[in-house]
Amino acid sequence: MVLVHNHPSGNIRPSEQDRRLTKKLSEVGKHLVIIVLDHIIFTDCAYFSFADEGMM
Repeated sequence: MVLVHNHPSGNIRPSEQDRRLTKKLSEVGKHLVIIVLDHIIFTDCAYFSFADEGMM
């Protein structure tokens, strides 16, 4: 599974809430045998990938 959402503000940096949600959903996924491969935050002109940043 890949999680994706946008930040209309244009700030691609994940908030603490984004980090917590990613961690919780990854843990839940393990129990359901669903691997969370990445969480991507996008804006009009950039994106942030938790996997690319070594945060998965």
